[in-house]
Amino acid sequence: MRKVVLATLSVDQLVQQFTNVTLAQDKALLEDDFTEFNRLFAEMESIKGELKSRDGDQRRTLVRLYDHPNAQVRLKAVKATLAIEPVVARQALQAIADSNEFPQAGEAGMSLINLDRGIFEPS
Repeated sequence: MRKVVLATLSVDQLVQQFTNVTLAQDKALLEDDFTEFNRLFAEMESIKGELKSRDGDQRRTLVRLYDHPNAQVRLKAVKATLAIEPVVARQALQAIADSNEFPQAGEAGMSLINLDRGIFEPS
């Protein structure tokens, strides 16, 4: 498979890449494929870094994924935008925690606890 050069992609293409990667993460979680999940996590982090480096911090474009039908996509988009959209992201994180869509609801709930305790500081 050909490696995508993130710097050559538009913001919309990066959002699509983020969506594809987080959907693949969900599949890896369901299959208990932690090696694949870890690889995909690193890829997601690279995409977030590329969006952050764009003029005006383009991670905010991930807000459009808050309504995605897949809980993993929503969760990772919310967590990626907590530093720049704290109020709306926290509300979305609470909605995921309340959704009973596991394991994402559990991660969302723990993220809220860690935010409140100051353990998790979005950047």
